[in-house]
Amino acid sequence: MRSLSAFLLLLCLQRGKPDESAAARRPNIIIIMADDMGFDDVSFRGGREFLTPNIDALAYHGRLLDRFYAPAMCTPSRGALLSGRYPIHTGTQHFVISNKEPWALTLNATLMPEIFKGAGYSTNLVGKWHLGFSRPEYTPTRRGFDYHFGYWGAYIDYFQRRSKMPVANYSLGYDFRRNMELECRDRGAYVTDLLTAEAERLIKDHADKEQPLFLMLSHLAAHTANKDDPLQAPEEEIQKFAYIKDPNRRKYAAIISKLDQSVGRIMSTLAATDQLENSIVIFYSDNGAPSLGMFANTGSNFPLRGQKNTPWEGGVRVAGAIWSSKLQARGSIFSQPLYVADWLPTLSHAAGIELDSSLKLDGIDLWPELSGSADAPHVPREILHILDDIWRVAALQLGQWKYVNGTTAAGRYDSLLTYRELDDLDPRESRYAVTVRNSATSRALSRYDLRRLTQQRISITRRLAAVRCGDLQRSCNPLLEECLYDISTDPCEQNNLVYSERHSDVLAALRRRVRELRASASRPGNRASMPEADPALHTCAWESFEVLKPGIVPLECDYDGVPC
Repeated sequence: MRSLSAFLLLLCLQRGKPDESAAARRPNIIIIMADDMGFDDVSFRGGREFLTPNIDALAYHGRLLDRFYAPAMCTPSRGALLSGRYPIHTGTQHFVISNKEPWALTLNATLMPEIFKGAGYSTNLVGKWHLGFSRPEYTPTRRGFDYHFGYWGAYIDYFQRRSKMPVANYSLGYDFRRNMELECRDRGAYVTDLLTAEAERLIKDHADKEQPLFLMLSHLAAHTANKDDPLQAPEEEIQKFAYIKDPNRRKYAAIISKLDQSVGRIMSTLAATDQLENSIVIFYSDNGAPSLGMFANTGSNFPLRGQKNTPWEGGVRVAGAIWSSKLQARGSIFSQPLYVADWLPTLSHAAGIELDSSLKLDGIDLWPELSGSADAPHVPREILHILDDIWRVAALQLGQWKYVNGTTAAGRYDSLLTYRELDDLDPRESRYAVTVRNSATSRALSRYDLRRLTQQRISITRRLAAVRCGDLQRSCNPLLEECLYDISTDPCEQNNLVYSERHSDVLAALRRRVRELRASASRPGNRASMPEADPALHTCAWESFEVLKPGIVPLECDYDGVPC
């Protein structure tokens, strides 16, 4: 086989420069991010329990991102997106930032909104941040966003916008802002609709402006809300899925349905304001679903093993799609492995922005491959899924090879955790292609098709997008042994090759690369919780508690009082 040291050398080669002519009319960039959505909870993979016609249409009219990877938790994933770096290089490799902890994504990183703002973009974040807020300088509008409408922390109630941290004696706190100020209007509105309406407003406001738009719509869906009522959706939406027997799964389907509608609304608004042709639209989930355990939402990562916060494919391989009129191969599957940190250099190239080498990015520019022909050769690359020396777990991918050493949660979530429901089928499944073509997204995009989106093309793409597992040959217990997989033929991680003499050189190269990456790692930024963070000391709101002086007498905080 080709030597992996030579493989790594190829990663350092420069592969094309941004087109300077793009600076004349930079594209709008819209990133729609789901939170904790399962790999199999989009119906373009073949699931039939509930449909996602708008998300599916984005994939069918654009490019379905078949092998899209992201870190397995919220904070590391979002940090990698915005910094273009591995979590080990931003101090976010160990665990998420809890609302009560005084730390943030390193201030030494130059973030995507800062770069795009410097190139003349209006930079906007609608929704979740989760990269630190204990000091004002950690918050979105101090990290490159011109505007933020949403919440600073990990999650909120879908109707009342409050959150209570688990496993801690902290009060319920309000967490929703317009820039730095608390925002309490539209009380009781469903947050998916609220965030979508704000994104629509921003798109409409930019219709007549020459300034390009950078918009990140970072949804709460499908993360759970607070422990007392974790799965929330409007009752009329839940009733659409009355055929689903599991009441929690029924609510989850409704949450995803509202998310899918959000995608359709955004695409329709771009089309109605004549901004779609000059826009790049990306949809994806920040990580796999937590099917079981903390924040379990019933999401399915079938047929992949593992879930959120594990090193397995079910935690790190996510659903995704991209559309742009600039894509030559619209209507095809993009099978090149793609990592979330790639978006910074990739979108910069698409926008004609030259990046400074001092950024020290781990992501690579894949715009030539994304925008090029369907048969463009794959770029050799590595993806560090996790390297956490506190939990003693590492997972590294080099080309087709994936190495796992150690795991999380004592291996409780290492297996295949969910199966497809064969009886509770969406009634629209019998007319699936018609449902997709009648979606708001398909109606907006069909005029730009290179080829008409026929039922046959939908069926072929859906069949090709389905992940097929091989036979279980040699399992691996990561608590006792190293694991090595050929992901290209074994996507469900069922055949451990670590004892194969034929793969000894591959194993040695992966071990060596893990050691090199470990030597380059920053210290994890995690810090102990502070009592001063308690919302009861800050008029029942989550505030920048390292700076804001706490009250003397704690308040009684509940869902009813408004802290504005």
